[in-house]
Amino acid sequence: MTKQSVRVGLFVTCLVDLFRPSVGFAAVKLLEAAGCVVEVPAAQTCCGQPAYNSGDRADTAALARNVIAAFEGFDHVVAPSGSCAGMLKHHYPRLFDDDPAMKARAERFADKVHELVSFLVDVMEMPDQGVRWEATATYHDSCSGLRELKVREQPRALLGKVEGLTLTPLPGAETCCGFGGTFAVKYGEVSTDMVSRKCDDVAATGADLLLAGDLGCLMNIAGRFRREGKRVECRHVAEVLAGLRDVPAIGEGG
Repeated sequence: MTKQSVRVGLFVTCLVDLFRPSVGFAAVKLLEAAGCVVEVPAAQTCCGQPAYNSGDRADTAALARNVIAAFEGFDHVVAPSGSCAGMLKHHYPRLFDDDPAMKARAERFADKVHELVSFLVDVMEMPDQGVRWEATATYHDSCSGLRELKVREQPRALLGKVEGLTLTPLPGAETCCGFGGTFAVKYGEVSTDMVSRKCDDVAATGADLLLAGDLGCLMNIAGRFRREGKRVECRHVAEVLAGLRDVPAIGEGG
């Protein structure tokens, strides 16, 4: 199978669909540039992570069955989110321990799941796209992408090819921003303290642009920056890699 014949099903994610469609458009642009044929199944729904983290296995399993059915025909399933990709890849098979046939389907599905940037680097070996973005940036590693999917060097490798972009290390880049989906709702005070510390670390780098691969982290951090009156742009890494300069930063009307 040649790279040009690779069929990719894009799992858009709820946050991208509802709050930041530009991330989805950027993902499609990057995947097509890498030689993929991209489709976005209309039947896809939430991955079920909020229900799963709240202990609702029945509703999670129902969502998982639907997602698996919608994406089974693709060579690869790609999500612009380490959190959602981690759910699809590592947690779906565990939902069906009492259903051997469905568990086998979930395992075959999980084998095809990738986080966007790691897929571009590790599978498609994406070449330099000739993008230019003048900024000093720093990068936040999301918990699921880093710990469940081992996504760390891949985004930095691609960002290193962006002309005009200076990438500066972020102290505590591997520390949680405090979002954690329902964690931010259930433990608001703890979450606020965590994201405030993260904002302090970002500001200390002197960067004017914060990048990450998970929209939940970015919305959480951008919201805290806004409340603290600090001006640091927050963007999904795919938007920069795709050169979407006309899209406002997260929390600034986009």
